[in-house]
Amino acid sequence: MTVETAPAPAAPAAAPARRGPTLPSGSVITTFLVLFLVIAAFSVEGFASTRNAGFLLLDVVVIALIALPLTLVVVTGEIDLSVASTVGLSSAVMGQLWVAGLPLEAIIPLVLVLGAVLGAVNGFLVTRLGLPSLAVTIGTLALYRGLAFVVLGDQAVADFPRAWTTWAISSIGSTGIPTVVLPLLVLVAVTAVVLHATPVGRSLYAMGNSEDAARFSGIDVARTKLWLFVATGVVSALGGVYWTLRYGSARADNATGLELQVIAAILLGGVSIFGGSGGLLGVMAGALLLASVRNALQLVNVPSDVLNIVTGVLLITAVVAPQVAARVKGRRRRAPA
Repeated sequence: MTVETAPAPAAPAAAPARRGPTLPSGSVITTFLVLFLVIAAFSVEGFASTRNAGFLLLDVVVIALIALPLTLVVVTGEIDLSVASTVGLSSAVMGQLWVAGLPLEAIIPLVLVLGAVLGAVNGFLVTRLGLPSLAVTIGTLALYRGLAFVVLGDQAVADFPRAWTTWAISSIGSTGIPTVVLPLLVLVAVTAVVLHATPVGRSLYAMGNSEDAARFSGIDVARTKLWLFVATGVVSALGGVYWTLRYGSARADNATGLELQVIAAILLGGVSIFGGSGGLLGVMAGALLLASVRNALQLVNVPSDVLNIVTGVLLITAVVAPQVAARVKGRRRRAPA
């Protein structure tokens, strides 16, 4: 006779680990932005004035504009360091075409086509030849800047129509808010919808998390990235047009070093340098924070070299902080209850 033993009772399921509340993407940097604006308004003379607010927003426009398509590129795990050189080359070509006698109504579309070509070069080298975007865009950073000096040399073209240059720095009534902020807000809204509320945006995050998985799910990774680089080139060229009109001068060295500010704004906004995470709200807050810090330091007569140091420190912080936070979080998870 065999004795049947009752099966041992199943062990109770482990309770799911309780996680603390998490802030939505961009809320942390937005909080820092609000705190800094309040502190600077009370501690830096002239910071809260309407006039200074207008200058601050004018500085933010180009950074935020270029950050829009570049954010999408970084979300997919790629990078484009040639954006500032594209601005400079677009400005140089714009000046040369103006000297040749073309009207601005014809020059601006031609410059935007140039930006599309420059972006397509980056996209082709990355997506079709399989080269790393970091190496490619470092090369085109130098190439496009060199071409700008070939086109215009070290001269400056500064006789653009007054109506255009005045509009570029005009404000909405007596508010001090630059007129160009309105079309920028429209572009921000469109980009936010595409990134956060459409299948296209979900595919970008999928590519950043796992390119192979995205490809197996039916996403044309190469074509999508190619068009992102083209869009970045077009928007950077548009930034070159605005930069030229705002300062009333076309120069080959326009926007030198701007790529660091744009990338710093993106990383400060919570977009991972490895792709797959981040949001547009944080990027816009990062651009405002970066410009506000530089503006406040300028008001207290801090040298420009120190401003570059501050930008570099913020950029390093934006890269290192998420890694430190991830390690701390991992140790807490491994710690015994």
